[in-house]
Amino acid sequence: MPESLVPIWTDRAATDGATTTDGATSDAPTDRAAINRANSQHSTGPRTEAGKLRSSLNGLTHGLTSRTVLLPSEDPADHQRHVQDFLDEYKPQGPTERQLVQEMIDTAWRLNRVPALETELLLRAKNPPTPEAAIEFDIVDAQKAIERMALYSSRLSRQFQKARALLREIQAERLEKETRDLKNAAALLEMHKAKGIPYDPAEYGFVFSNHQIETYSQRLMLLNESRHIEHIRFYATPRRAATSCATS
Repeated sequence: MPESLVPIWTDRAATDGATTTDGATSDAPTDRAAINRANSQHSTGPRTEAGKLRSSLNGLTHGLTSRTVLLPSEDPADHQRHVQDFLDEYKPQGPTERQLVQEMIDTAWRLNRVPALETELLLRAKNPPTPEAAIEFDIVDAQKAIERMALYSSRLSRQFQKARALLREIQAERLEKETRDLKNAAALLEMHKAKGIPYDPAEYGFVFSNHQIETYSQRLMLLNESRHIEHIRFYATPRRAATSCATS
């Protein structure tokens, strides 16, 4: 069974010593839950359909390492909003950026699940729905499961930070290249204007539209003009009016 499908509390210490009839502890591995079940054969188990359903859910999995991101108990609408928030923030372009953003989306969704899982584990241990559930899972199991989830959470957090750092690096390189290409395209546009000849960006290998290049060119000219005014207003040494000495 894949690890992601194993209940989070099934890693109960399998090497816990078993107590013998004389009170000594043996080294043979034992399953405490199995012993408890053997001592509880008198229990008839849940009788109602609701009780049987709760009992069947005692093996709830955390889903922190599963291939399926959205669990049956989670709201698809909430997940879609979560996805859209990341897409709006990072605006990925190309398959590599989209892949990294998707990795961040999935990892963050799993990380956000951890607090609710911890709460549910403690509630299940303190308020078992059936006698069988109390035998299978107690507060000790809950604490062990929470410790195990902390390891998964730490791993997911590192995965998220790694994907985010790589995405930022790739996007910074892309934006730098786009800015450089736009400057070159704008310079060629102004040259064509001065010479009075048609300008087709595609002939120079640019993927920008004429409108994009024109807008960027106007922006550069306005910025240059504003810097010139800024220098005169704030940094240039004021001119002093020359005074002439009247001679009598």
